[in-house]
Amino acid sequence: FFSSHNVAAVLVDGADMAESCGTWVRKGLSVFFEYDTPKVVHIRSKKVGVTSRLVQGCILAYIVGYAIIYEKGYQQFDSVMSAVTTKVKGIAYTNFTDEELVGVPQEAKHLYRRIWDEADYVVPPQQTNAFFVTTNVIITPNQSLGRCAEDPHIPGWRECNAADPEATCPAGQTLPLGHGVNTGRCATARDDRRSCEILGWCPVELNTQPLGRQRAVLDAAKGFTVLIKNQIEFPLYGRRRSNILESSNRSYLASCLYDEDTDPFCPVFKLDTIARLAGVNFSRVAVDGSIISVRIQWDCDLDHDFWTHCRPEYHFRRLDNADAKIAPGWNFRYAHYFSDQTRTLYKAYGLLFVVDVQGRAGKFSLIPLCLNLGAGLALLSIATVICDIIVLHCMRDRRVYRDKKYLLVTGSDAFQVRRRGGYEGLAAGDEEDCSSDTGEAAGDSHVRGPPE
Repeated sequence: FFSSHNVAAVLVDGADMAESCGTWVRKGLSVFFEYDTPKVVHIRSKKVGVTSRLVQGCILAYIVGYAIIYEKGYQQFDSVMSAVTTKVKGIAYTNFTDEELVGVPQEAKHLYRRIWDEADYVVPPQQTNAFFVTTNVIITPNQSLGRCAEDPHIPGWRECNAADPEATCPAGQTLPLGHGVNTGRCATARDDRRSCEILGWCPVELNTQPLGRQRAVLDAAKGFTVLIKNQIEFPLYGRRRSNILESSNRSYLASCLYDEDTDPFCPVFKLDTIARLAGVNFSRVAVDGSIISVRIQWDCDLDHDFWTHCRPEYHFRRLDNADAKIAPGWNFRYAHYFSDQTRTLYKAYGLLFVVDVQGRAGKFSLIPLCLNLGAGLALLSIATVICDIIVLHCMRDRRVYRDKKYLLVTGSDAFQVRRRGGYEGLAAGDEEDCSSDTGEAAGDSHVRGPPE
């Protein structure tokens, strides 16, 4: 089937393929038997010289100006440990008319004509690194455990079918946002609609804001004040202090109010000031509530006097979404119990202030200074890379520079990659006369660029 000529051709192709594969393998192995050594080429060129000095100058400016001085790279730092306590002060008197209390049943309107002090609007009295101030409230008085009609305004409500209550209000069933367990019977709700009868706290919770959507019950809370006490420590250096300055006394704390310009170290804050610096309108967020961050920043330099160079800075911002369409603001429920069977329910809206303490203290140390200097000086090699790119690829005489920069020297014991008809590179017996280049290979080469 095959002629002798075809067989010979197949054998030759197989031999070529085997030789080609062997050549690639030997080329891969040759990498392990080669060595690169730097060659110094001294180039006299204004363009390259100026570029090199500019890059080196920028790197040195970064090392000294930014990494060492601005970022205090010569210091060792310790993180702050802190504790925060707060105390809110303020009295409010609400005396609304019946016309103003549009969302309150007549029998409950007297509950909003009263004096409010810290025990009424700070709920709970203490929190960890936070405090809450009630600004709006819905009161459902005199609830007791019993049977009553479900609220017709909750999602999923269906009118009760008096002819067959079990069809619309099966006993034992609860709605996801309901107030109790269905009894299987019908009852009349506040708006005279037929609703499912439930077993729970009755009457069911009121869910209409007393003054409507434009005004909060305790809008006067904007004038309340809070004393924020912050104790800090830097355990590595054994230094501790408070945000109340050593020069402060009792009369100063009783009269001072924080102001970012005139009194930035007073620890007593007006709630309206905190809201303003957080970029919100107090009266507007008081209706539905909000969450505001109070960040205390400590940046202390222990190479100077601790008491004058370790003072707090205060920053404020709103944390919740101001444009939220669903479940805006902040609210929760709590109750005052008169017995096991009776209570008054409060749905409180207000401002939750979260206090966050951050900071560090730095002191001179030789170790971080040496580390930053070493890391910075290593960046000087960038200047060489940039100048090599310009010389070898951008300049007019780039071929001359390229010939002088790279020199191939093949030793007598070099690993040879065999090719058909000979070896790649210099054969062991074919030595070039490199006497004219010996000085360049062993020492420095001086290349003079074209006149510029």
